Amino acid sequence: MPRRGITDNRVRIPILVATAAMIMFSAGCGLLGAENTSAPANPSPGGLEKPNLKISVMTTTDLAPFHLAVKNGYFRDAGFTFDPVKDVSVANVACNTDAKLTAKEVDIAYSSYTPFFVAKSKGAGDIKLIADASSAGPNSCVVVALPDSPVKSIRDMSGRRVAVTATKTISDLLVMSTLKTNGVDWKSIQWVETPFPATNDALAKHNVDAAFVTEPFYTSAMKTVGAVPIFDTAVGPTANMPTAGFGAINDFVQKNPKTVAAFQRIMDRATVEARADRSKVEPLLQEYSKIDADTAKLATLLTFQSTLDPTRIQRVPDLMLEFGVIKEKIDVATMIAKPASTG
Repeated sequence: MPRRGITDNRVRIPILVATAAMIMFSAGCGLLGAENTSAPANPSPGGLEKPNLKISVMTTTDLAPFHLAVKNGYFRDAGFTFDPVKDVSVANVACNTDAKLTAKEVDIAYSSYTPFFVAKSKGAGDIKLIADASSAGPNSCVVVALPDSPVKSIRDMSGRRVAVTATKTISDLLVMSTLKTNGVDWKSIQWVETPFPATNDALAKHNVDAAFVTEPFYTSAMKTVGAVPIFDTAVGPTANMPTAGFGAINDFVQKNPKTVAAFQRIMDRATVEARADRSKVEPLLQEYSKIDADTAKLATLLTFQSTLDPTRIQRVPDLMLEFGVIKEKIDVATMIAKPASTG
């Protein structure tokens, strides 16, 4: 049975996809590494400077275009030789994105945008953004509560205990911005850091009054513990807020322009394909994000993105600055690698 949205005019469109857990939401990462011992020496016959890429990823549903590209052989056809390898040892919330890049453990990292900008603000690494991944669509990033919770509407949020996977991330930023817009005292919120898989239990045991969730945890909370939506955080100033993308260290970008350009073209192609046909996405959500077929069909999904728009992405560090996550303004335009579409 289709679930009820927050607003009556909600429209489900096929170009949307949700995160099981973006880095700001996540409890696990993965690593795509060069495990093919027969990989050719660099540069590759196809002109790639580094065909055996190491790419850190997570079990997030907004990575469906990436998995679609792998599954359909787009990387292989371009001359890449890496094989997907699961890295189960990496399980912290932020996945040490900047450290992995700076230490050259990986060449390209998928991340929510906030760790990229925190690293930039701290001078932790000269990170360049090479591809977009997703943005928050309507009803994709929601605060929920149980029917017996004291939180019945956004007006009841002041001073409440709210579950988020981590503070100073896009999850609490979206909540704080929405509360501020609605005149609610966002500074009074008692944040309770809770991994998404533990959210249902925290709600059921009344350890929190409300919780920030994305898919598939939104649907799970409704089906498992009877949670109801309280308010959408992707509205007003945070509507279509960029959520995640791919980054690399500038040194890698400068030394491997053909490799980066090929990666960008592949992600553009796969993203267009995924946005156009949701039926290609749902099996990938089940396979890589480990959700059931019913949830894959019902999920309210984040919007797939690939092209880096500096004006749009600038909204993220500006929001971080507004709420004190970073102390100085960051110019996103200086962090964006030249898009593949421009040559």
